[in-house]
Amino acid sequence: MTFSPSLRPWLLAAPLLGLAFGACQSGGTSASNQPDLLTANLDTTVRPGDDFYSYANGTWFKQHPIPASESNWGIGKEVQNEIYARLRKLNEEAAGAKATPGSVQQKIGDFWAAGMDSTGINKQGVAPLKAELARIQAMQSLADVQAAIAHLQTMGVNALIGPYVGQDAKNSEKMALQLWQSGLGLPNRDYYFNKDARTKNIRQEYSNHLVKMFTLLGQDAATAQASAGRVVQLETKLAASSRKLEALRDPYANYNKMAVSGLDKLTPGVSWKPWLAQMELGRADTVIVGQPEFYREAGRLLTSAPLDDWKAYLQWQLVHAFAPTLSQDFDNENFRFYGTILQGAKQQRPRWKRVLDAEENAMGEALGQLFVKEYFTPETKARYEKLTENVVASFRDHINALDWMSDSTKQKALVKLAKITRKVGYPDKWKDYSSLQIDRSSYAQNVMRANLWAYRYNINKLGKPVDRTEWGMTPQTYNAYYNPSNNEIVLPAAIFAIPGLMDANADDAIIYGYAGASTIGHELTHGFDDEGSQFDDKGNLRNWWTKKDRQLFQQRVNGIVRQFNDYTVLDSLHINGKATAGENIADLGGIVIALDAFKKTEQYKKGEKIGGLTPLQRYFLGYALGWQTTQRDERLAQAILTDVHSPAQFRINGPFADVPEFYEAFGVKPGDKLYRPDSARVKIW
Repeated sequence: MTFSPSLRPWLLAAPLLGLAFGACQSGGTSASNQPDLLTANLDTTVRPGDDFYSYANGTWFKQHPIPASESNWGIGKEVQNEIYARLRKLNEEAAGAKATPGSVQQKIGDFWAAGMDSTGINKQGVAPLKAELARIQAMQSLADVQAAIAHLQTMGVNALIGPYVGQDAKNSEKMALQLWQSGLGLPNRDYYFNKDARTKNIRQEYSNHLVKMFTLLGQDAATAQASAGRVVQLETKLAASSRKLEALRDPYANYNKMAVSGLDKLTPGVSWKPWLAQMELGRADTVIVGQPEFYREAGRLLTSAPLDDWKAYLQWQLVHAFAPTLSQDFDNENFRFYGTILQGAKQQRPRWKRVLDAEENAMGEALGQLFVKEYFTPETKARYEKLTENVVASFRDHINALDWMSDSTKQKALVKLAKITRKVGYPDKWKDYSSLQIDRSSYAQNVMRANLWAYRYNINKLGKPVDRTEWGMTPQTYNAYYNPSNNEIVLPAAIFAIPGLMDANADDAIIYGYAGASTIGHELTHGFDDEGSQFDDKGNLRNWWTKKDRQLFQQRVNGIVRQFNDYTVLDSLHINGKATAGENIADLGGIVIALDAFKKTEQYKKGEKIGGLTPLQRYFLGYALGWQTTQRDERLAQAILTDVHSPAQFRINGPFADVPEFYEAFGVKPGDKLYRPDSARVKIW
């Protein structure tokens, strides 16, 4: 979307300044009037060879305890806090302006005003859901259940199935209908079956939570207890047919293409063509099913589970989806379970931050346009595009130097690397929100309409050419990604921000470690990790390796799986080396590739110390700055079961233990806890 000239004065009224972006400098000097950021963070009571994570960031952790409202805290949250403050001012100004109806300013202002009107929200109670709850309660047949599920899907409710439109993994030029396992109220299948005390307690608390939510919906104690039991029983059956975290990372096993008529055979008694039509997907003729066994069980339950089970389940999924937008009693109970029990947060975050989060989900690119106008200049974008070029060049050198890969596979790897699209900072074109209706009458209804807009935005891609210019993250997102179907890396503006460090004070060592390794090199390596390496240069799921090269690659992958399987995180919980393999490969690859790019800089060649630290030491500390984050035990336990990323401590200590230059920089020797003999060190890219 392009903003009209009449809105520009408002957009520039609160420029998004204050956060600094690190810039690549030829000299690599630090301003004398500012304490060195890396030195200030160090905890020198910790030996770097024993726990580099704590050595690099320990003092910062002591000075920045996790706030009561958070389950984790770190550099990303510090970046987000700065963004929140600027966006809050923009929202408050929009809410007070006499904006043109239908304009971006009007929508932002009204969304904010409705979300911040806690008095009005409390008066409405559950009223925004009354019509939907009545529709569910009126169900009398399987056809009614399917119709209700279809309607809830368009509202963004996680009701039983997971339809979406995305690129066909084996034909990246085509947008295809996909079905993924879905429908659970707990984070994933393991929560329904694991027998450790922590997970058992969560299951009991989940049942208690369901009872309380049904009570808030007006059910008496006995009915609420029965409804909760129905939900748990139904979800447990769905969980039993759901795949584990590591199994979801196999692109071939999760690709099962069939005609829509094949779904009827997969789920006897369930007619899919009219059902898809109710979801505005009637034009689909083929579908890619991720987990057929899940849909087989979902179909069986649709035709066999009592109608009252479906009423309870769909009422629950509806109220769960919109609880944060309802009155305080629903909001607080939702937070008690999902915020405190699951993640350990002690209190709710301020309402204004939660409204900004909802607004980000509703129309994030509208906010993104405001963000980049003053916050990420074309000059800054050019700097990071150049840094990306340097890291790509280093990756090219690494591929050429591999001693385990044949020349024929190397040539194909080099072609794929050369064709990776690099999206840096922000998109060249923006989403058009003109059809999205936002007003001040109901916060929940605004979110519902935004969900419907997003649903239709996605499904309208079916049968249309792939838009390879589209971004899957907003510029103000502190994150990045690699998309195998587009063979692209996407690096939002916010991921380059370093709180408290101005451009002029950021030396190359920090930037190559912080941005070059943990972001750019990391995402590039995802194109060549155990999953991304199965996609070719055009983004298609197709083998381009020789059989021997693939075997040699897998041997190296197995090494990093074993390494991370051995790490104990909490009590008896271990990292799942297979589930986290892709991220661990990308971390290690990013570190060694960006390191060799850094070695070509003047700062590295001169070898001058800054803050008493050598350029090589500053590089590793710059990388560790990117994982300057800590989390509560509850959040950590959840991450082990649900996250394909290793905890922050092991994203530093794990890969560093495989890098020879780390041993050189910090004098790591046998007897140190991170020491690994040469024969045990993993080397892939």
